[in-house]
Amino acid sequence: MSDWVHAFLGAMLGMVPLVTALLCAPRVWPTGLRIAGFMLALAVVITAMGCPRAVRRGSVRLANGLLGTELPAPLESASEEPSRGLWINRLRTAGWLVPHMALGMMVTALSCLLLLSAVTFASVWLGGGGAVDAFGQTLRVNSGLPGLWAVAAAAGCLAVAVAVCAGAAAVLRLLAPVFLDHTPAERLAAVEEQMRQLAQRNRLAQELHDSIGHTLTASTIQAAVAGELMERDPDAARRALSSIEETSRAAMDDLDHVLGVLREGQSPRTPQPTLGDIGLLVERVRRAGAEVSVETVGALDRIPATASRQAYRIVQEGLTNALRHGTKTGIALNVTAQDGWLSVELTNPVDAAAGCFRPGERRGQGNGLAGIAERVRLLRGEVSTGVTESEGGAGEERSGKRWRLAARIPLRSAP
Repeated sequence: MSDWVHAFLGAMLGMVPLVTALLCAPRVWPTGLRIAGFMLALAVVITAMGCPRAVRRGSVRLANGLLGTELPAPLESASEEPSRGLWINRLRTAGWLVPHMALGMMVTALSCLLLLSAVTFASVWLGGGGAVDAFGQTLRVNSGLPGLWAVAAAAGCLAVAVAVCAGAAAVLRLLAPVFLDHTPAERLAAVEEQMRQLAQRNRLAQELHDSIGHTLTASTIQAAVAGELMERDPDAARRALSSIEETSRAAMDDLDHVLGVLREGQSPRTPQPTLGDIGLLVERVRRAGAEVSVETVGALDRIPATASRQAYRIVQEGLTNALRHGTKTGIALNVTAQDGWLSVELTNPVDAAAGCFRPGERRGQGNGLAGIAERVRLLRGEVSTGVTESEGGAGEERSGKRWRLAARIPLRSAP
């Protein structure tokens, strides 16, 4: 049935160029001129019909839905389609319309004729016999058993109609990939688009890891603080619980946003945090009981958006590691934007009893340092991490050692 529907749609579509071509070849013209005018008008109209991108998309959908083909969807926009392939695809679409309309009109006409013949044979036999004009011949149908051949003829007409429709559909299935499939250039463009989407999803996954990891670390520490203060300082415990609620709500917003983007396969539309939001980030860390000193140099609001977003994530991951593996005291953050470079330096005292977190280690399921290194590498910057000797000062550990994270990002060449 779907094959016949596809043929019928082709026949209806073919009426447009056929009627137009007939109107462009009036009977008053000489025979040769009429034929030339008819063919020229037919070619022009079919070519024009194949130009709109919607026609190609519709043809692919009809072929996949009614003929059972598995053709890839055309590229969504002209900017994604190779420039040389634009007119080639229009001509290929017009080329597909020719067999679709021609075979559709043939199948529709023959099907109607054969169906009418089958109904005529059967109705005459059931009506007691009579004469039947079929295919230029006058046939006599008798009643009863002698005229039973009319029933067989009716069944034969139906079988021929089914065979003609199936044959035309098989031919169109063979032709569909020739005219409607992607060209090699389109396949390459489709692969590049898929790689771009995968890269975008990976970036979103990294954003989610950094954001949720930071929030969970801060919430865990705040919950421990609230538990310790519940008896001796209920007000401080309530403040810690309130901070947990706020950070958890922010994490849920980030999670909903990223999951929504992943489901829709679109780029994020809401603004992402930048270095201008460091104040809120540091405040959340301080609510977790950490001591953080911040020093900024330069106009952070003039940093390119890409570098600013990535630097924010670097600071976020660095603070998370400091909370997770450090002593929560004496954390120092320095952000400097000058001489064409953005520098981020974060240090915190090393907990001599617990050890320090080195780049080669993996604790839990995190990959924070590797993520920082990847972000800096993509921005053509440089990063270093490790334990350094402290110069001494209030609030530092007796070991005199500090964990240091330093990243430098070029601003002029940031993508």
